[in-house]
Amino acid sequence: MTTGRRAALADAAIHIVATRGMRGLTHRAVDAEAGVPAGSTSAYFRTRKALVEGVVRRLAELDGAEVDEAGVGLPLDPDQLAEAIAHVLDRWMTTARERTLARYACLLEATHHPELRGVLAHGARPRAQATAVLAALGADAPERRGRELVAFVDGLLFDRLVRAGALGAATPGTPESRAELAAAVRAALRGVLGT
Repeated sequence: MTTGRRAALADAAIHIVATRGMRGLTHRAVDAEAGVPAGSTSAYFRTRKALVEGVVRRLAELDGAEVDEAGVGLPLDPDQLAEAIAHVLDRWMTTARERTLARYACLLEATHHPELRGVLAHGARPRAQATAVLAALGADAPERRGRELVAFVDGLLFDRLVRAGALGAATPGTPESRAELAAAVRAALRGVLGT
């Protein structure tokens, strides 16, 4: 778990990535954003790769805590699961929007830089959780279905973020409420469960 100064620096880096993109992420920029003396960030994250990995670890820590808090991993029926996922998505699209934008930026960065491919492991936990929950619900091929569910949820999240950013307002077909998110997730669950 990230604590103290390292967490504060990672949080500042997340803000930078979300607001300025990956090109804006420098040790100097994190020092300034965090309000710490010059050179502080490089003492904790020696290289840019270490800084990006620190960002991804912090994102995974914060996102994982929210998923756990929502109870997504608990034995749930499909309706409860849809509601729990919608709760998390709603948070990631609103109050934790910066984290979501930073996560996507880090994942895209990793596709262009082989030395950062370790950040792609960020999605392993959600896929494992989805596999376990779908297996408990009786899905056939739960590992494949878990990947499909995570892909759907990621797509829903990405779509809403892009539409909200590009249009600044709700558009037809874009889930804007937690109830609409839950309905979309419920429909995806029916598909992966074959019900």
